[in-house]
Amino acid sequence: METEHQVPIWFFVGGTLLIYGVIILGAGLYALVDPSQDANIAMRYLHADIWWGAVMAVVGAFYTVRFFPWRKTDKQD
Repeated sequence: METEHQVPIWFFVGGTLLIYGVIILGAGLYALVDPSQDANIAMRYLHADIWWGAVMAVVGAFYTVRFFPWRKTDKQD
């Protein structure tokens, strides 16, 4: 008899962080290439969107790989 396999919520959290991180990182890189887009932003020289996008993408990739639901585990029955 087969048991029900549940997908961990952390897999979806990681996927969401990964997607949002890539989008924010892409927008930050675009703003770096075309600085006229964010001319009125205070402290734009810090490029917070690039930093936060990269951090979110790395954390999201970690959670997505760590809690991937269909990877093979070594269970001894």
